[in-house]
Amino acid sequence: MSLTIPDFSTVKILVAGDLMIDQYWFGPTSRISPEAPVPVVKVTKTTARAGGAANVAVNLSSLGVNTMVTGVVGDDANGVLLKDLLDQLGVESDLCKSLHPTITKLRVLSRNQQLIRLDTEDAYSAADAEELAIVLERNLAGQHVCILSDYAKGSLGDIRALVESCRKNNVPVLADPKGTDFTIYKGVTVLTPNLSEFEAVVGKSANDHELIAKAKALRAELDITYLIVTLSERGMMIVTEDGEPELLPAKAREVYDVTGAGDTVIATLAAGLGAGLDISEAAGLANLAASLVIAKIGVASITPSELRLALHEQGQGGRGLLTEAQSIKAVREAQKRGEKVVMTNGCFDILHPGHVSYLQEAKVKGDRLIVAVNSDDSVKRLKGDDRPVNSLEDRMAVLAGLASVDWVVAFDEDTPERLITAVLPNVLVKGGDYKPEDIAGGKAVLENGGTVEVLSFLEGRSTSAILDAIREQS
Repeated sequence: MSLTIPDFSTVKILVAGDLMIDQYWFGPTSRISPEAPVPVVKVTKTTARAGGAANVAVNLSSLGVNTMVTGVVGDDANGVLLKDLLDQLGVESDLCKSLHPTITKLRVLSRNQQLIRLDTEDAYSAADAEELAIVLERNLAGQHVCILSDYAKGSLGDIRALVESCRKNNVPVLADPKGTDFTIYKGVTVLTPNLSEFEAVVGKSANDHELIAKAKALRAELDITYLIVTLSERGMMIVTEDGEPELLPAKAREVYDVTGAGDTVIATLAAGLGAGLDISEAAGLANLAASLVIAKIGVASITPSELRLALHEQGQGGRGLLTEAQSIKAVREAQKRGEKVVMTNGCFDILHPGHVSYLQEAKVKGDRLIVAVNSDDSVKRLKGDDRPVNSLEDRMAVLAGLASVDWVVAFDEDTPERLITAVLPNVLVKGGDYKPEDIAGGKAVLENGGTVEVLSFLEGRSTSAILDAIREQS
């Protein structure tokens, strides 16, 4: 299955569930406490992140989804902190206040290893759950998807009534379940238990045949459109009403922290479905997102650019074809990772060995190569009415298929100066007999601390020469 990243910016998703604050204390440890046989951590850094259902919402916002979250918080400092975090991350919120404290989880880490977790929480009351149900109902209109993020803290209360509200408003509902009574999730569009949660309900399976049979039976019993069971290192299984279950193998990654991986799965799955992907495509993206997020420390999220890069490395996802906005994001994220981004531009009408050699030489100058391509109108203005020979779509596709090219982006002006000034690569290269200071966009790159270099084309290789040879033979 070949995956692509849809435009999530038109998708609206409501998240309802158990909101939390995830706090992290980091520091080195080099000795054992004289008071007890435990390591002493010298705290050098602290941070707070939105957790639980709030982390699902943050994952959605990170993907570019228009996100609203509702849940219960305490009338306390951490409740204010959580609201501020959501605001900063672009998540709209409609929160309910409780007499109970905001659920808080404090994790102490040293050398990328979690040493202890300290939880502050009380189960929310029936009154809290009733208020949340009212808030959910008034925010359902216009939503493409609703996610019920259940951590068994009490804020969701009567889940059956919440599901009915979603169905009444024709809003697909996804649920990440907890506990051993899955009947409360009857009628959801998608249920996403992990294997241990699934087996806690249906019992252990001796083999895959038995696992599949139990999954089919549970899906039918609960009237669920899709049952997706995450299988840890084995990936995930999709069970539908028709056909045999589909197994999506896990993407091999170095695992640092599985905290919040389930939040990333259900968020990406919902975003995909909201953007019009089918269940297999949406689950495929969710599976990929999970493989990326477990390589990060603590509760984290994934961006479309990270997904595109991962797909590009696998030879999928349109081979790095980006819009201008996407290209800027991709370059910034690469630079944050410490990667050197090289940029060049051209018409690339008929790709020939000179182009290939030039692009290979350009890629050696850094870690990522982004190629800006003149639009059809731009080529026509520069080269004449009989050009281009190949359309922009075809030229970009061929370029993106080259091993040296990471990303391809189009521009419509006669020169790429505006685009290069927006992208600001680390290295700008151009082929020919230019002077660095005369290259379009070079001044902006130099002023930003980058470099501009002139590369050579292979002698006797040009699109014009190829076209002249074709005309002579015809």
